[in-house]
Amino acid sequence: MANPVPPRDRTDQPWRSEGAPPPKKKMPGGWPALLLAACVVFLAAFLALSYLGDGDEPTVSYTEFSKQVTAGNVTKIYAKGDAIQGQLKNAQPLPDDKGDYTKFTTQRPAFADDDLWQQLTRKGVTVTAEPVVVQRGFLANLLISLAPIALLVLLWVFLARRMGGGMGAGALGRKAPPKPVELMAGRRTTFDDVAGIDEVEGELNDVVDFLKNPKAYRDMGARMPGGVLLAGPPGTGKTLLARAVAGEAGVPFFSASASEFIEMIVGVGASRVRELFAEARKIAPAIVFIDEIDTIGRVRGGGAGLGGHDEREQTLNQILTEMDGFTGSEGVVVLAATNRADVLDPALTRPGRFDRIVQVSPPDRGGREAILRIHTREIPLAETVDLAQVARTTPGMTGAELANLANEAALLAVKRQQREVTQSELSEALEKVQLGAERPLVIPPEERRRTAYHESGHALLGMLQPGADPVRKITIVPRGRALGVTLSTPDADRYAFTEEYLRGRIIGALGGMAAEHVVFGIVTTGSESDLEQATRLVRGMVGRWGMSERVGRLTAIPGDAQEPYGLVAAPATLDAVDHEMRRIVDECYESACRQLRDNRDRLDALAEALLANETLEEAEAYRTAGIPRLMKEESA
Repeated sequence: MANPVPPRDRTDQPWRSEGAPPPKKKMPGGWPALLLAACVVFLAAFLALSYLGDGDEPTVSYTEFSKQVTAGNVTKIYAKGDAIQGQLKNAQPLPDDKGDYTKFTTQRPAFADDDLWQQLTRKGVTVTAEPVVVQRGFLANLLISLAPIALLVLLWVFLARRMGGGMGAGALGRKAPPKPVELMAGRRTTFDDVAGIDEVEGELNDVVDFLKNPKAYRDMGARMPGGVLLAGPPGTGKTLLARAVAGEAGVPFFSASASEFIEMIVGVGASRVRELFAEARKIAPAIVFIDEIDTIGRVRGGGAGLGGHDEREQTLNQILTEMDGFTGSEGVVVLAATNRADVLDPALTRPGRFDRIVQVSPPDRGGREAILRIHTREIPLAETVDLAQVARTTPGMTGAELANLANEAALLAVKRQQREVTQSELSEALEKVQLGAERPLVIPPEERRRTAYHESGHALLGMLQPGADPVRKITIVPRGRALGVTLSTPDADRYAFTEEYLRGRIIGALGGMAAEHVVFGIVTTGSESDLEQATRLVRGMVGRWGMSERVGRLTAIPGDAQEPYGLVAAPATLDAVDHEMRRIVDECYESACRQLRDNRDRLDALAEALLANETLEEAEAYRTAGIPRLMKEESA
């Protein structure tokens, strides 16, 4: 399994690093300043404690002491030589009116020739063997004086972290360099953890070889590629590929999401970009990976910012400068990933910045099987599991979706308290991923009957259309948002579609509505998703793929649904597109109704079988409809 993405050490550090040696941490102000401050605090504390420790108990005259003994106010004393410590029964005022005292020290004169022992005995004074007044010694004062130093160090570290992170760039000067986070002691991600995209791997091998053997390329006059842009749909493994390149080359890997550079304070993103590239140059050769670069790399001048100087554009300008500007980026290769390469700024995608744009597409059947084997390496599979069959039934699925499929099968096996994952768990996990989870709904008999005819209409037309995708499963068990589902997938991967195939798809999508109209004479809201699918297909046929004689061989509707239609076509052209869309849909709907009327017996048979069994698998569905299943095996 692929290694997890390493965490960040600081919240303001918008990147993670892998394979980079940790830099030496520097204390703000340096260690000499900290040692000097510690010495000053220690001396001040030690002197203060020594002074206060010597003056806690008052020293009284020997005359005052004799007076208190005579009065019987002394409870106990301790004598060491001529020094006497004692304690009174009742507090007495000090001679200089500085308060009262109960514990005291005094000094017996050497010439005193009194009967002190007899007086102490008569008054019942206890002569102790331990000092009455316990004073702190040198060691105690030393230990206590070290406490402020500990507090000083903690405060110093706290301020250093606050100043080094969490404050806007430029607010308190340059931040301390971040600590690269080592991924783990185990093996790094390599091309062995990547499958299904061999052609992309081949293009990236050039980068790996350059990082391993830079001298050979320099001797030939070739320069290191400044950047490689990985473009493709979500989940195709772009981030995994970037980490595999770094792992294969054995160089440090810095990864960041483009959105993490952006802050409300203008200039923070540019500062973070400079810091990231500075860290990468210190340990070059290295790889910097920026995910979702379209967040900050969109075409400039769209009017989103104030005068073109907003935070996003400043961050983009800094990236452009770092990649191929006056500063240079020797030894640093930038990899970036995006789902929208068409919206990137031309200055970002020109040679010298991103020298290569690599398309990462969903894997073919062989690639899907290899991906499934990678994601099931740590999952115990039964001997009867056929991953090749699973790969055949998952056309169009990406690596992330296949990883989710394997995980769902493992979760299902745990719920069933099994020790292995069987083909049954993989099939049910695929149904859950493609069709949605089952919902326990109580459906009225009449609505259940309409749902059975609705799904039978989809399935029957899919079986009758030449070249249509085979019907894999029909069910009237509610799944996800639908009350029933008909699953159709091709036998082989398709990369180009004919007009006949697309019309067949539209007829199949309208089959549910047509069946309700033919059998019950009504139309329900259950055809909403079917109409959306048909509209999407016919819009592409007329407005993008030139499959209408009236509109002609031109693109009247942009592929980007976010772009308004009126910006790319004249109103008359859009009216023609609308007319042709309605014509094609009406023809497909009439064809669907006609075929269902001509094959009403097959429609009824499928509906009755669904009402009895709720779910029909592929072979049973074709047998019930009385239509032969002609499988088109994919050519080797």
